[in-house]
Amino acid sequence: MTDSEFRGLRRAADYQFGDEGGAALFADADALDVTHTSSGRPRQVHAGDGRVATYGSDGRFRLGLAGGRRLLAAFDAPRHRVVVGDESEPFVREGRNAFAKFVQSADDGLRPGDETLVVHEDGDLLAVGRAELPGSGMGDFETGMAVKVRQGADD
Repeated sequence: MTDSEFRGLRRAADYQFGDEGGAALFADADALDVTHTSSGRPRQVHAGDGRVATYGSDGRFRLGLAGGRRLLAAFDAPRHRVVVGDESEPFVREGRNAFAKFVQSADDGLRPGDETLVVHEDGDLLAVGRAELPGSGMGDFETGMAVKVRQGADD
């Protein structure tokens, strides 16, 4: 990976996840393995601990579990988090969606379409996915999907 490509990935992550998002996801260029599309655009970013993220054609990252773990470690709660309890923990962990009635708390800054971490109330990462509701209102809904889970921790 070129230095320019590495800086570009970090800039895009900073834009999407906020300050230090790029440093959290992509700490060391030498530790990353990047696959490219036929046009040469970055596609999959892997590291020794697994898939960090997929870089979509829309310029946004789709988190992998390795990327979720990195953001969880780098950011203080509640940033980018949706918290669920024991009732939904086994289902979310195996990759099923997180529903609003089980959300205990969420980052008020989350918007529908944002990448998010689904964590257990004890702080363990259960899954990564896409917010379907605004974080400020997730706890107010009794029905509906709060997070479309892409990958559960047991996948």
